[in-house]
Amino acid sequence: MPLASRLGCFVRSAVRGIAASPVTSAVAVATIAITLVLVGAFALLVSNMEALLDEFGDALHVTAFLEEGLTDAARRELANVAGTVEGVESVRLVDKQEALERFRRGVGRGAALLEGLSENPLPASLEITLHPARRSAAGLDVVVHSLSGLPGIADLASGQDWVEGYLRAVALIRGIGVGLGAILALATLLIVANTIRLAVLSRRDEIEILSLVGASRAFVNAPFLIEGVLQGAAGGALAALLLFLMFRLVLPGFEFGLELVLGGLAPRFFSPLETLGLVAAGAGLGLVGSGAALAAESRA
Repeated sequence: MPLASRLGCFVRSAVRGIAASPVTSAVAVATIAITLVLVGAFALLVSNMEALLDEFGDALHVTAFLEEGLTDAARRELANVAGTVEGVESVRLVDKQEALERFRRGVGRGAALLEGLSENPLPASLEITLHPARRSAAGLDVVVHSLSGLPGIADLASGQDWVEGYLRAVALIRGIGVGLGAILALATLLIVANTIRLAVLSRRDEIEILSLVGASRAFVNAPFLIEGVLQGAAGGALAALLLFLMFRLVLPGFEFGLELVLGGLAPRFFSPLETLGLVAAGAGLGLVGSGAALAAESRA
């Protein structure tokens, strides 16, 4: 029998098996969908949080505030020293006047409060930009430790603490997602395995006839494996649809909270390739569950 015809025969047999036990098949599909919805929600949150880190990383730099009274030569010398630190891409000197202008633009109408000042209270500074590959908490730490305590530098400011805290939050959410996913995946595998095992028992006579006429174990098992794959793929597709509906319908109610978590970055949904991966994950769960059921049945 040609491969295409054989595959078609297996698929038709798998569809008949699903139709013969609609309730148990629906339970398996729903269980896979629930598992992937929960895991997918964690994955979506982690993906958006990591996108914020990438966005924030593009503007990540260290600011070295300079002491009062430094000569222009001393400032340039400090800029040269900062430029030699590992991971530094560029160093820009910001004088007191430019710092004041930036502050005025940043506070908007509040700039009127500065009119009563007799002198500029803001210090000159060095804006130190890191190479893209070094824009991380570790890269910031190297620069801060290299410049800390140098004569002429009054203080150092960076986003290191924020980045480290945010990374810990991302790791915590990812860990919860992985742990929850592992527990739910195990429960899903048990349900899929029991569903396939019931299908095997209900068609035992058919399987025995096929064995008597010389059908191989692979030939007999193939429809059940495909049945598990179809159930899993259906569960994955349902999970993707539910996540999309939740993203569109429920997201507006959590907009304020997400702005705090994502720093104002617009949340994004899975890409088409990532959505396909979710469906493939469901198909994989179905396949593994079917394989476990067939292995258990062959030992029985």
